[in-house]
Amino acid sequence: MLGLLGFYDELDAGPGAGQPNGSLPEAVRPTGEPDEASLVAYLDAGHYLIDVMEFGRDVITGDPHRHSPGCSSLLTDGTWLWRQDLPHYVETHHVALPEAFTEHVRGKDYRMPPLITAEFAPHYNETMPVVGWTSFAPWPSAAAALEPPPREATGTAASETAMSAPY
Repeated sequence: MLGLLGFYDELDAGPGAGQPNGSLPEAVRPTGEPDEASLVAYLDAGHYLIDVMEFGRDVITGDPHRHSPGCSSLLTDGTWLWRQDLPHYVETHHVALPEAFTEHVRGKDYRMPPLITAEFAPHYNETMPVVGWTSFAPWPSAAAALEPPPREATGTAASETAMSAPY
């Protein structure tokens, strides 16, 4: 099964709430890791698995943020699975990430690896029901490997400017 990141109780208060990562406020720290910006960039570069059309706000402050559009979309690096809004909570509230994840990312020199279908598909199929996607389709890709697309890094300042526009 994939490691789970950012699945906090406050982000899904539906039936059977009690998410794998517990309470978000309990994960908040006054400061982040020395390499927090690199960890956030890695999370931002993940492979999109499920793109959800929605608009959410920071559950701690109530403010919109750079990942408000599609905040519960799911991303992966093939070993870990996280919500699209996790980088916001890491860079803004310095939420703690599991040591196994930070070591994994540092060991990859903060570079998103390709997604190898034969290795990833069984983990995807096993993990999706655990995160509430009980009616998911099995991993659909027939490609042997999926390379991460290049993405422009969007920092907090640029996102705050965009989010300050009226909706």
